[in-house]
Amino acid sequence: MAVCAALLAAALGAGVHSAAQAGSTASVRTGSVSGAAAPATTAPAATPTAAPAATPSAIPSAAGALGPALDAKINDIVAANPEYQIGVALLDVSDGAAASGEVRQYGVESAFVAASTAKVLAAEAFYHLVETGAASLDDRLGDYTAEFQLQAMIQQSDNDSWSLIMDAVGHAALTDYAASIGVDYTPESNTLTPAEMARILAGLYSGTLLKPADTAQLLAFMQNTNYETLIPAAVPAGVAVFHKYGLLGGELHDAAILAKDGRAYALVVYTKGDDLDSVPERTEVIHQVTQVVADTLF
Repeated sequence: MAVCAALLAAALGAGVHSAAQAGSTASVRTGSVSGAAAPATTAPAATPTAAPAATPSAIPSAAGALGPALDAKINDIVAANPEYQIGVALLDVSDGAAASGEVRQYGVESAFVAASTAKVLAAEAFYHLVETGAASLDDRLGDYTAEFQLQAMIQQSDNDSWSLIMDAVGHAALTDYAASIGVDYTPESNTLTPAEMARILAGLYSGTLLKPADTAQLLAFMQNTNYETLIPAAVPAGVAVFHKYGLLGGELHDAAILAKDGRAYALVVYTKGDDLDSVPERTEVIHQVTQVVADTLF
């Protein structure tokens, strides 16, 4: 399983933090389920690798855990905070389930400015170039290697590294790569729906987008980050978290994989307020959503 390799990968410290972009959203709904997004047929597809085979006996039963009871708890949290725009997406990614799974959505389902959460997509696109022979982790990008810049971009949320990675991929090519995995994305607007971000995480964790070594490295970069106060701060001991946050202007987001004992879920919480003054309150909203999800599913 990809997560097993990731847990063994060493996380190196590098880079200097700077947070990403700004924006707004619309279209609020109070809980629904959507199927997998269909990839655009005209875009060049990412080269998939087979997901690791599941071992059913090793996976504890969680029948009924994703369902109306959990939906109601998340919807209650969203409804209790009408002063903010809140979008939540939840997807079972246990042992390849995400390939045909449904994204459960709560609150705002339309696009937010993704802020730095979109750096995961940029990293996936660069690793895809590496795997197709069009780039190397040893390539010089700025003063350091591409591998260094990937780690700085994800683990330290460095925006200079992000610019270098996006320039190496190419803005049009990044849009095409996103389309090939069923995501509507342009770097200039940098918008994603919570459900799209959940699918970006699901493709990574399930091993369907990248080779095992690259999957493990990127997941390792998504631990021990420079901002662990959102989803990671609200999970119980024993639950592994791989995440990327976003923070700028009114946007405060976190997008994570939560994993324990063979069961894993993509959890995305996007929030928007008027400005950064409400970060403490929205941090508490993210904690509340994370706690009910973790308490129910693990």
